[in-house]
Amino acid sequence: MVRNISGTATTKTYRCPGCDHEIKPGTPHVVAWPAADHGSVEDRRHWHQGCWTSRTRRGPTSKRW
Repeated sequence: MVRNISGTATTKTYRCPGCDHEIKPGTPHVVAWPAADHGSVEDRRHWHQGCWTSRTRRGPTSKRW
């Protein structure tokens, strides 16, 4: 499942799994999560629009620990 989120609807900071940078409050972005049969609300991930669009062309990023 994928949902576009407007900048006015964002109130928290998230970390994009595509680039490992923060998505600040007020920034439009994409929220993606597995369909109901394959995941839950805890599986949601917030992506920058550009990172989501190019996710199939990018390699994995290093994760912050």
